[in-house]
Amino acid sequence: MREEVFTVSELNSFVRTRLENDPALMRVAVMGEVSGYKMYPGSGYHYFSLKDKKCVVSCVITRMNARRLRFLPQESMAVVLMGFVTLYEPQGKYQLSVTDVLPVGAGDLEAEFERLRAKLEAEGLFDPAHKKPLPRYPERVAVVTSGSGAVIHDIIRTLGKRWPAAKILLLPVLVQGEAAPGEIVRAIRYANRWKVADVMIVGRGGGSREDLWAFNDEGVARAIYASEIPVISAVGHRPDVTIADYVADMTAHTPTDAAEIAGPNAADLLVGLRQNDVRLRQAMGNRLDMLSRRLEELKMRPVLRDPAATLAVKRQELDLLASRLCGAMEMENARKRRGYTELAAKLDALSPLKVLSRGYSITEKDGVPLRRAEDARPGDRIDITLTGGSLGCVVEEVRING
Repeated sequence: MREEVFTVSELNSFVRTRLENDPALMRVAVMGEVSGYKMYPGSGYHYFSLKDKKCVVSCVITRMNARRLRFLPQESMAVVLMGFVTLYEPQGKYQLSVTDVLPVGAGDLEAEFERLRAKLEAEGLFDPAHKKPLPRYPERVAVVTSGSGAVIHDIIRTLGKRWPAAKILLLPVLVQGEAAPGEIVRAIRYANRWKVADVMIVGRGGGSREDLWAFNDEGVARAIYASEIPVISAVGHRPDVTIADYVADMTAHTPTDAAEIAGPNAADLLVGLRQNDVRLRQAMGNRLDMLSRRLEELKMRPVLRDPAATLAVKRQELDLLASRLCGAMEMENARKRRGYTELAAKLDALSPLKVLSRGYSITEKDGVPLRRAEDARPGDRIDITLTGGSLGCVVEEVRING
């Protein structure tokens, strides 16, 4: 059997495809020391190696990923790199494409974060179809955060300026430490049990990954997912990402952003109302102008200018129609009378009484007309009807014509 022959390009392309589609290599965390770090301004790409005591692996950070990183690695820095394995085809060299950089010591937390993220994603807790829409004009906003931090003050100040119609309910909880996840879960459940708000903000201010870890707790994630009240996650600052952000119905970069998301800007609404008021007044003015012109047109019509004259004309028309109707009725009655007279003459001509007046008679036996002589017998009683009366007779003789 002849083996398939690859070109070098085909082989490298095949291997790259295999590497980039291997689930075990699509997101990996690798710890080591940065070596040979270089950045090329033209492309914006960063190239370096990550080494330990025995081996070395080539690494690359693309321009786009470099912009998203919280910090860039430096020469001889011990780091944990997050990324995926790929192959640089022109040189046939595999490398790690870096998507995140963490200081050494964060590797265990990152591994736990990725494990929980993958688990909850597989269960569908991040599914966009489950996300609930935020109310457009909330009357009550619950805030699950520390009662003594700056977060609640920022939210009160921001929401008070933007949407003062909303009442803010603080559900104070610990936001870091071992007891924090339990308190956050209980606050979320309390808000849902008693329906205390139309929307809920869950979060805290910035801090280290360890400080934010309560919002990477599985119990907190499931409580947010089960909440019937829409939840806005507002944990840390713009670069920070927690499991709560994935599960929440809406994610805010900061608590201040959460307050802006939670309610509309009353000033914008006021501008919109004023614009609508102007448009409504213009529309009403146009409508009134049109109706005024219509009214003037109606006023110029003869029927409204001189109703009596119009009625006089209509009376004349009515009299003419009545005269025509009477004439037509008389003509029709005359025609009917002529017809009745003709029918009466025809009926009179066909009447038996008319025949009797000319000297004829009608002979009956037992009420049945006698048509032939042989129908009678001597001694039969018969009735003879003449003009002006009838005769009761007895047959004496029956004579039948030869």
